[in-house]
Amino acid sequence: MPVYKAPLRDMKFLLNEVFDYPKHYESLASGENATPDIVDAILAECGKFCEEVLSPLYQSGDEEGCKLENGEVTTPAGYKEAYHQYMMGGWQGLSAPEEYGGQGLPASMGLLKQEMMGTANWSFSMYPGLSLGAMNTIYLHGSEAQKQTYLVPLTEGRWGGTMCLTEPQCGTDLGQVKTKAEPQGDGSYRITGTKIFISSGEHDLTENIVHIVLARLPDAPKGTRGISLFIVPKFLPDADGGVGERNGVSCGSLEKKMGIKASATCVMNFDGATGYLIGPENQGLECMFTFMNTARIGTAIQGVGPAELSYQWALDYARERRSMRALSGKKEPEQVADAIIHHADVRRMLLTQKAVAEGGRAMLYYAARLADHMVEAHTRGDDKKAEAYDDKLGFLTPILKGFLTELGYECTNLGMQVFGGHGYIREHGMEQIVRDTRIATLYEGTTGIQALDLLGRKVLLMTQGGAVREFTLKIANFARKHLTDKRLRPYAVELLKLTAQWNLLTVRVMLAARKDRDVVSSAANDFLMYSGYVTMAYMWLRQSAVAVDKLDNGGEDSEEFYQAKLATTEFYFERLLPRAQAHATSMLSPTRSLMQLDSDHMAFTG
Repeated sequence: MPVYKAPLRDMKFLLNEVFDYPKHYESLASGENATPDIVDAILAECGKFCEEVLSPLYQSGDEEGCKLENGEVTTPAGYKEAYHQYMMGGWQGLSAPEEYGGQGLPASMGLLKQEMMGTANWSFSMYPGLSLGAMNTIYLHGSEAQKQTYLVPLTEGRWGGTMCLTEPQCGTDLGQVKTKAEPQGDGSYRITGTKIFISSGEHDLTENIVHIVLARLPDAPKGTRGISLFIVPKFLPDADGGVGERNGVSCGSLEKKMGIKASATCVMNFDGATGYLIGPENQGLECMFTFMNTARIGTAIQGVGPAELSYQWALDYARERRSMRALSGKKEPEQVADAIIHHADVRRMLLTQKAVAEGGRAMLYYAARLADHMVEAHTRGDDKKAEAYDDKLGFLTPILKGFLTELGYECTNLGMQVFGGHGYIREHGMEQIVRDTRIATLYEGTTGIQALDLLGRKVLLMTQGGAVREFTLKIANFARKHLTDKRLRPYAVELLKLTAQWNLLTVRVMLAARKDRDVVSSAANDFLMYSGYVTMAYMWLRQSAVAVDKLDNGGEDSEEFYQAKLATTEFYFERLLPRAQAHATSMLSPTRSLMQLDSDHMAFTG
């Protein structure tokens, strides 16, 4: 089985040359210690941990899975030791506030760590990843006493955390939440209900698990307006802040899943468990979703990560596997056959993976800069600035989450295809990447939900097309700067055409929706995918513009590295970007072909 190699050269290219993160960090209070040498050292050390500790557990963790006995979950062999190394390395608190035990580095540093960990071993990375959601919620909405009690051990990694939203009768539609919270005389609440699909709900990696739970107070308004948020620890903290008596929360069962089997996905039962209100009554959703845009950037990693991992392993295989001769003539005449990397169709699959992994990584790093500014504004109490950056990020996150996970899943299947029959068996690990990645298009909102969020809420309802106009203006202004360079002109011209088309499509969908509300739902998926292809094209032009400059004036990497960027840009614009036009055509199709067939006539059987 191949091993993961951290793509540090590409990461540093984006950080230092494309997006100028050193200057970006200088503009942040939290970036004071994020000097180039410190960032390089962190990336190298994290890459080493992922390559040497997490990657070797990837396949064995899948084969062993988690086990539930007497309400206790045991993680696969090696996970406890790996988590201990993770905790002792201080990785959990990398971007957490210093006053609660963190290192106070920018939020984007945490994203870089998550990318490498998630690519090396997504199942493992979910345990500390879920804790970050709990940490953000407590930091933003908890009282100072709650922060001291829960945030410090969470930041240190001694305690884990979860986010408990979904119930058997509701997933995305959280207005149907039934879990009850009854006030007690001491200021606590009695929490009763069942939550499903709870990642890291029960495990043996930490001494305590802090559940962030959505529940309803008595006489609360119906729907989403009547949901409150509660802290419900597995063990109640004692007077010294340590682990006290067991609370009334338990794991009822482990979900039997298609993939990420080393991640404990639990049914959690709250049987009169003691909980503590966090944030105002009946504003639980607002509190929980404050940093949801940053969470969706994290989920988008499971589009980029698997594309990268599958590409690395497929590329190695394609260089070694020999089959037939290249149609253009023998490439390795001394061998019995040519390596399959010489076949054009194999190249198509490999370059698709490369273009998506590197283009998607650029999209993530672009968004991470916005997240840094948003978090900084929150920390300073500048609500207006925080909201402005959250809006910019809010437009991009459904594109990142929906588009990148869909293409990431496509790339894992391409990687398996490169292996042929060997990809279908477990030995080489390719089918595991496919299984593990399938969930990415489902959780944190399915692709359809992301599409409705983008088109229905962010574009039509909230901004009347303004979000598209603002972003496409930025793209167009960048493209115009590169019209005079013959190496970049074709891409700049194409992007200018696409920005105009993107706005026209938005207007046409908006006008059509006034007459037929189903237009929003029928066009949403195509609108999201179109938006993704154009956004990735923008990222490839940005990379190529830097590559051209470095070829002319010298850069941090080799000439071959920059030439590879130009070649991949050409591939993307010629072979992948044309897909956008199919989505443009489809999104404008009338809803009749979708809605005219009576639901009772969908099938005729028996």
